[in-house]
Amino acid sequence: MRIRTMSRGKITTSSSLAALAEHRMVIEAVTPEIDGGRFAAKAVAGWPLKISADLFGDGHEVFSAAVILPDGREERMAFIDNDRWGAEVTFDAPGPAAFSIIAWRDVWGTWAYGTRKKVDAGQDVSVELMEAVAILAETKAPRGRASELKALAKAAKKGDVEALLSPEAASLMNRIGPRANLTRYPVDVPVWVDRERAAFSAWYELFPRSMGPEGRHGTFRDVMGQLGYVRDLGFDVLYFPPIHPIGTTNRKGRNNALRAEPGDIGSPYAIGSPEGGMMDVHPELGTLEDFDALVAAAADEGLEIALDIALNASPDHPWISEHPDWFERRPDGSIKFAENPPKKYEDIVNFRYYNDDGTANAPFWEAVRDLFLFWAKRGVLCFRVDNPHTKPFPFWQWIIAEVRQKHPGAIFLSEAFTRPKVMKRLAKIGFNQSYTYYTWRNTKAELTEYLTELTTEECSDYMRPNFFTNTPDINPIFLHTSGRPGFRTRLIMAASLAGNYGMYSGFELCEGEPLPGKEEYLDSEKYELKNRDFDAPGHIKDDIRLINRIRRSEPAMRDFRNLKFFDASDERVLYYGRFDEASGNYLLFHVLLDPLNPAHFEFEVPLWEFGLSDDGEIGVTDMLYGNSFTWHGKTHLLTLDPQERPYAIWKLSPPEAAE
Repeated sequence: MRIRTMSRGKITTSSSLAALAEHRMVIEAVTPEIDGGRFAAKAVAGWPLKISADLFGDGHEVFSAAVILPDGREERMAFIDNDRWGAEVTFDAPGPAAFSIIAWRDVWGTWAYGTRKKVDAGQDVSVELMEAVAILAETKAPRGRASELKALAKAAKKGDVEALLSPEAASLMNRIGPRANLTRYPVDVPVWVDRERAAFSAWYELFPRSMGPEGRHGTFRDVMGQLGYVRDLGFDVLYFPPIHPIGTTNRKGRNNALRAEPGDIGSPYAIGSPEGGMMDVHPELGTLEDFDALVAAAADEGLEIALDIALNASPDHPWISEHPDWFERRPDGSIKFAENPPKKYEDIVNFRYYNDDGTANAPFWEAVRDLFLFWAKRGVLCFRVDNPHTKPFPFWQWIIAEVRQKHPGAIFLSEAFTRPKVMKRLAKIGFNQSYTYYTWRNTKAELTEYLTELTTEECSDYMRPNFFTNTPDINPIFLHTSGRPGFRTRLIMAASLAGNYGMYSGFELCEGEPLPGKEEYLDSEKYELKNRDFDAPGHIKDDIRLINRIRRSEPAMRDFRNLKFFDASDERVLYYGRFDEASGNYLLFHVLLDPLNPAHFEFEVPLWEFGLSDDGEIGVTDMLYGNSFTWHGKTHLLTLDPQERPYAIWKLSPPEAAE
């Protein structure tokens, strides 16, 4: 039967009446569909994508529906409630995809529903048997099902009602039965399918130049010596701030001083010097060949290298002389420096994205695309993009689409700490991951509200959070005075509340001394080398190894949208679970938000989630210490001490799973 497309609400004429009349089914409120199909929803290769819609029609007929995919596959939808239907589909490989939905009046299902009611009421069904014969005569059997259809037709002619109403008959006709008023949703809903690392990853950030012996500028070869350390902690993405030549004009000194002293190395975000620009590496780090060797060595350790693409040009950048029309200028002809009042970036100048006539500065756009492709060719497919919200949306939409044509596995992380709608727009136009407000959400109410938004509202279909505990730019105020307990709890929450999370080097050593009065680090690594003793007393490396091991081993940790919050009697305790029904994997977390004082509190084991009564019992494993036991009943007590155990992680084993 030919699939028809629904009317878009145009005024009906006599010539279109027949087509309109055929569309008796309603398909609406489709999810995930972003802005009416203008942008792609996000999926992950090999992960089920949940699709749902409101589906209904007139009368009391039985309806059926299916998700249809570009390759012709159909995935039947199941009734949920209140005219809501759903299905799950899986895409095999990264790249563009799509789906649509079809719905129809189920002729055989309607017949069977009405006939069963009459049979149960003891009424005559002779006419219904005649209808069955007619329906089966119009049904065409696909290869391999002809004998089943023939047997069913024979039963209809013999008047064998029970055979016609059997589960076997229902199963057969559900697949091959006639579809009346077949209606197709008018949109092929776009989906972008990512590789798993776009949705589930652990990032570790370090400055390569700080990896050398004390007093010496580090090199890529020095970083190779640290790969085992990063992998031992359990990370899978190693991220570098810009690695390019650094300008000398207006070079910043230590702690962002406007004047550099002799020997000051400058900010790596002031990119460009006579040694090159964004497709070159800082000479003291080594050569491009050294970088290639590092990428290969990282891959051997199971690590990907991520680069910071910062569209910042030092006044010494080669492009300024080679392409003067790629830069913003003031009315007096002088080049325009970057500003974000009250902040000033005297060592950076602004690029020009549009021409005076409003057209795209195409040669510059193409050059930026080419620099992404340059690094992708060298084995880098993870890009953290600096301040993308200060560049045009169409620019990023085009760049990302262009890179994806050649590298569908590319991952773009948006570093945009800005207004919520701007952050979400960047995610819509293609960024695979997004920095978030996690850094500034500290209370139980703040965290619950924010995570509920990220996991249950429409943004969960296109915006994937990456919860960084800290960055070179952000020394969270909470960590200024929280001591080691605060670092432990912020780590555990970042790693367990989101599929993607990250931390900047030094966090494991509980570094938190601020620049007085600011949310910045004193003696910031952005302006000087840092030589750290990674075995210094007071580190939290064991906590990092633990949570990363749990993330890797427990299926519930992968899709951040399976998060559920539960009640604990103390407002200083965040209590939540990660539940994966498909694998039967269930984890509970208690995190003490107060880094100074212990909490003794009551909590409820969510027995109701497993259909258990309030006096039921459930198996549990303490993921910190490895001991297993049974929780009897719903209500329990727990003490968390910030100096000893500021968090608890439990693995549940419901009775069915235990058997």
